[in-house]
Amino acid sequence: MRPISSAKGAIQPVLTTLADLDAVGVGQLRSVSSHPKWSDALAQMGIHTVLDLVTHYPRRYIDRTVRQDIAAVVEGQESTVLATVRKVAVRKTRSGRAMVDIDVFDGSSYLRATFFNQAWRARQLPEGTEAVLSGKVDRYKGRLQMTNPLVDLVGDRTGRIVPIYPESEKAGLTSHDLGTMVEDALDNVVGELDDPLPEDLRKEHDFAGRTWALRQTHLPEHMGTAQRGRRRLGFDELLRLQMILVLRKRLIEREAIGIRHVVGGELIGRFLRGLPFPLTAAQERAMAELDADLAGPHPMHRLLQGDVGSGKTLVAVAALLTAVEGGHQGALMAPTEVLAEQHATSVRAHLEGLEVPAGEGSLFADRQLAVALLTNRTTASDRRTLHARLQSGEIDILIGTHALLTESVAFADLGVVVIDEQHRFGVEQRAALRDKGDGAAVPDVLVMTATPIPRTAAMTVFGDLDTTVLDELPPGRTPIATTWARGPVEETAAWARVREEVMGGRQAYVVCPLVEGSEKIQARSAAEEVERLAAAELSGLRLGLLHGQLPARDKEAVMASFRAGALDVLVATTVIEVGVDVPNATVMVIEDADRFGIAQLHQLRGRVGRGAARSWCYLLGAGTTPEGEARLEAVAASTDGFELAEVDLDLRGEGTILGTRQKGASDLKLASLRRHRKTVELARAVAFEIVDADPALAAHRELADEIRFLVDDDEREFLFKS
Repeated sequence: MRPISSAKGAIQPVLTTLADLDAVGVGQLRSVSSHPKWSDALAQMGIHTVLDLVTHYPRRYIDRTVRQDIAAVVEGQESTVLATVRKVAVRKTRSGRAMVDIDVFDGSSYLRATFFNQAWRARQLPEGTEAVLSGKVDRYKGRLQMTNPLVDLVGDRTGRIVPIYPESEKAGLTSHDLGTMVEDALDNVVGELDDPLPEDLRKEHDFAGRTWALRQTHLPEHMGTAQRGRRRLGFDELLRLQMILVLRKRLIEREAIGIRHVVGGELIGRFLRGLPFPLTAAQERAMAELDADLAGPHPMHRLLQGDVGSGKTLVAVAALLTAVEGGHQGALMAPTEVLAEQHATSVRAHLEGLEVPAGEGSLFADRQLAVALLTNRTTASDRRTLHARLQSGEIDILIGTHALLTESVAFADLGVVVIDEQHRFGVEQRAALRDKGDGAAVPDVLVMTATPIPRTAAMTVFGDLDTTVLDELPPGRTPIATTWARGPVEETAAWARVREEVMGGRQAYVVCPLVEGSEKIQARSAAEEVERLAAAELSGLRLGLLHGQLPARDKEAVMASFRAGALDVLVATTVIEVGVDVPNATVMVIEDADRFGIAQLHQLRGRVGRGAARSWCYLLGAGTTPEGEARLEAVAASTDGFELAEVDLDLRGEGTILGTRQKGASDLKLASLRRHRKTVELARAVAFEIVDADPALAAHRELADEIRFLVDDDEREFLFKS
């Protein structure tokens, strides 16, 4: 229903859907139109429509009924007080920086808020201003004090529960300003909202109605109703996202025609018999799950998760070989040229000398398996040759980067697609590669990730995929002893370990600091570090340098030298994060380790410990922040990638875990994969319940409309085929 204006121009409360609210600009609100600067300020915050405004939720609430008196605060503890500014003083420190002292009074006692290098606080908090101050309370010269506290301006709002909104100093809007606009929208624009959640499901799971939930989230009667409202709206966010994923999953299963591969053939047999080691039970289980998909009538759509060194590539190669044996081709796509090149090296090593059986009754002899690499570094003439061989079917397995997606890349008969590090690709890129099939049947898709993902995040990023987990390391792998070298003594011990291992015939990695900026800056940093180490801690050793700016030929030469033992120590940037496998390397030193994330540290550490010899990893550098310290402590304490992924989720939240997010994930404003793990699982279960009972959502019109509104045109056309 579209908004209706009265004779006075006010919007009548008749808006009932998210699309309705999104169709009305915030400038039409009386509260905004009467403050000319507010509309531009909202735009700076990314708030353009009434929907944007009413989904700009409070980050917390001040309960005036249980206000903490200044006289009752405890030194050394975090406190929140509501008080009135009585005095403002601005002075200069010896270094010339501004210091602002704000004395506040709440009827029980005084407290001083001191702000360093924030001169604007004097303008924000003039005498007479009522404000909420939150921070650690100390005593300085006998006076209670907070240093650089959080400040929320609540104005003259008289409600018992005051919502505190995310503010923007740059935009010049306070929490009070935002609250005024939200209240205007709720009172004068938002009507009785359509509720897409069926009443029986609301009752079963004790969810409030949507209209009530939205109002109580912004204007709660008490803290309990605020939490109840947020629970419902957060569930709606998760349900919408899971509905998109489940609809996509069920559509592919129901409608896409797959290739019925013959599994367990002679080519796979030759491959497995040629391995110098037995498969782990986890690898055998994973291959059985993949075989069931490959032999079935519908295209495989599966995620393969595994920790560092669990043998994912070998499982993926087996799937590609199943396609080749049936006369089809395989493709493996990686997000970077370095990783694609490393995959090509690894796959060729696995398949060296392997011949494709001619088949019973064939007039031809067995032939050599053909593997090719395509990246942006492939020359124009080589590319033309490769394209011709690929289209004629002479190439069995093509490995490459995004270059595989270009129109000129045409397969004769693509049967299996493997996509590595899927979180760096969008859903659209996955579909584009899948569409490289001949049209009659959809190729099977296996998505790999070398970064273990927490269960709730996997449900959100990979919710349209079936999941296989490799939870076992190959035999003979030894645990990696990890030490956080916090100071000079521990650092000296780390370099001594490197020299000791090299003297014993082993090799080592030194990972250079993660330098903000371009790869060129990182390359220069690594080159400087090689020279420094050669003259200091590692003098007399044979050092090599590897970084992303080296030409491909030079990179391959350096890695070949290191693999052959011609180099003692490889000094590198994060190009060695995945794919590099040198069993003789037993020590890694990571410099300025607190600049790396948990997942990256764990991946880097996985380059050692790949043989039977004992291995070590040293994390150099003091944690410069509490979060940095927590990351280093976690990596030093555990070598379990899945456990570390959960710690990472708790420390950093879901944004960095999700990476390139699924459609709708940016809609997660209240829901948190970290705090609401059970709600994620409930939303997933409810989505399956709804879709399996009503695939076309004919009985769930409001929910179907909401999903149509959220997704783009291509996704809408796919999910709601007539």
